[in-house]
Amino acid sequence: MKLKQIALMGLVVFALWNCNSKTTDSSATKTYTAEEMKDNPLVQESSLPYSAPDFSKIKDEHFRPALDYAIQVEREAIEQIANNPEEPTFENTLVEMEKANELLSRVSRVFYALTGAHTNDHLKELQAEMAPKFAAHRDFILLNENLFQRIKTIYDQREEFGLEGEDLKLVEVRYQNFIKAGANLSTEDKETLKEINANLASLENEFGQTLLEAGNNSAFIVRDTTMLKGLTANEINSLKVEGKSEWKIPIHNTTQQPLTQSLENRQTRENLFNKAWSRTDGGNYSTLDIINQIVKLRIEKANLLGYPTYASWNLQDTMVKNTETVDDFFAELIPPTVKAIAKEAEVLQNKIQSEGNDFELKPWDWTYYAEQVRKEKYDLDEGQLKPYFELKNVLEKGVFYSATKLFGITFKERTDIPTYHPDVLVYELFEEDGTPLGLFYGDFFKRESKRGGAWMSNFVNQSHLLDKKPVIYNVCNYTKPAPGEPALLTYDEVETLFHEFGHSLHGFFANQNYPSLSGTAVARDFVELPSQANEHWVLHPEVLKNYAIHYEIGEQIPQELIDKIKNASQFNQGFAFGEVLAAAVMDFNFHKLGMIEKGFNVNNFERESLMEDNLWVENVPPRYRATYFNHVFGGGYAASYYAYLWTEMLALDTGKWFDENGGLNRQAGQRYRDMILSQGNTLEYKEAYKEFRGSEPSVSAILESKGFN
Repeated sequence: MKLKQIALMGLVVFALWNCNSKTTDSSATKTYTAEEMKDNPLVQESSLPYSAPDFSKIKDEHFRPALDYAIQVEREAIEQIANNPEEPTFENTLVEMEKANELLSRVSRVFYALTGAHTNDHLKELQAEMAPKFAAHRDFILLNENLFQRIKTIYDQREEFGLEGEDLKLVEVRYQNFIKAGANLSTEDKETLKEINANLASLENEFGQTLLEAGNNSAFIVRDTTMLKGLTANEINSLKVEGKSEWKIPIHNTTQQPLTQSLENRQTRENLFNKAWSRTDGGNYSTLDIINQIVKLRIEKANLLGYPTYASWNLQDTMVKNTETVDDFFAELIPPTVKAIAKEAEVLQNKIQSEGNDFELKPWDWTYYAEQVRKEKYDLDEGQLKPYFELKNVLEKGVFYSATKLFGITFKERTDIPTYHPDVLVYELFEEDGTPLGLFYGDFFKRESKRGGAWMSNFVNQSHLLDKKPVIYNVCNYTKPAPGEPALLTYDEVETLFHEFGHSLHGFFANQNYPSLSGTAVARDFVELPSQANEHWVLHPEVLKNYAIHYEIGEQIPQELIDKIKNASQFNQGFAFGEVLAAAVMDFNFHKLGMIEKGFNVNNFERESLMEDNLWVENVPPRYRATYFNHVFGGGYAASYYAYLWTEMLALDTGKWFDENGGLNRQAGQRYRDMILSQGNTLEYKEAYKEFRGSEPSVSAILESKGFN
């Protein structure tokens, strides 16, 4: 199972506000009046269906004033709430806080959608400028003593207030957020924490920006098409640089590059692998010093908040709760994974020698020879599959079809909704009875203005309080075909499409009063359950035969090919699972550090710590090196990448539940929707999952699915 990147916005987005600043310096914060903002399309709510952002009106120059004004509006509202002379109540404190964030949420969601999926120099500069401001504004709220005392009063008297259900959960979550953020610190320590948070925000943004530039500038240029032997004519055409006798292979965000499984020329494979491996390891795009500073600051932050390590601080409101649970989880997974890798390496080395070669298996050889063995052993060639996986067919007749069968929802393409890029597709969703459900945007092709990976997020969050239905987008990085050619997907890319829409279902089925508890606003080690569980339908016979239609001849995928896919499902799983496990353990190792000394060497620590865990396997490097691990050093997955494996365990177990309860049917789908997908952050994760499944999840689900038993 491939693990996908997701970008979720978090509870709220915050920024710095200096209410006394009226400088004309464009980089400084300026006060604005409502009259000045009356024509700003980000500030004024869109008249489009579902209040979807109107990209026909939004321009780059609208973002800075809109963000500054939205911050100003929220800050003023928070000050009124915090300094309200009336006794604190749920309505005049917690509910008002939800309303206060509405404008900033709307503006910042559009801003971060574009900085992730279609950025430019102006947005990059503004993103770097805003990062420490967001952190400071977040601190203004979470470290506000008067506001915290009001929340604490309500929390302490929650029984007397008679709070229950979602109201009670909102109080508990808000209180925990404030405690975790440092609300109990002294005034002096709060100031120290604010400085740490601002520095971290700048460094994490710098990491992401550096990585984007490194990826764009590390593309592998080929000037002789014989070096591309093994690729299809369509693939070669898609790599052609317009107006030049050059072919450009873009670097994907992972260590292994997709095309190495097809490239016959070993030197080309090695060069492409090394481009990916060293993209940020020194030179103009080095992230080594950035990582060093981030790790040091995260340790300081954890210590200041009373925790020995960043991991122990970060896990307190998750499903696992503590580092020991994660360590035990890894300990059950590592030995069988390493054993499986060794067996697979032996098979590949034998394959190399059987062809008359005397070289040793290297990382750039693995996927190529694994593909050869797969063809030989299972008679399964990726090239045989791709003609059956045309993008729009997979989306509409596969992803959407399974959702209709499970949940009764239907889809209608909308071509009248403005988008931020011509490639973006838009669909409207409806409930089984025809009630409008929301809008879905699909942005699927790789481009230089888009960061790597795949993710889901919201333009508009569902909320009964604010009378909002969800507007959701998925972003992927598939290779765009040459003009006039079909967009054909690999099997892994089909899984990605199902995966990301699983996140979307989690967002569409949100049924919360409060936006801060809505949909995907759950712990990292729970949020990946709906996405990975949705991959269960990729190979479901009814679904597969509906979407896997040959793009040229219009025939269904033959049963013979389906059998081959299933027979090969446990092939190469040591490698596939091992590279992810190594990345997860490496992330955890960095964040279990209690201190780092001057001269701390990121690369040495990465290697030595994984060697101690028996996971520095020469031919199966981590899915991400620390130097380009954007989840962890540029995103929100620090000490949390384990969540992909933890939720894979939950998802596999969920798949078993569906199989035991009739598979693809409305009754099972509705129960899953009611008990998991529609609950948002209103449930206790372990108890909710156990109630749904009827038992605790077990690591055996992973080991069985991989064939490690």
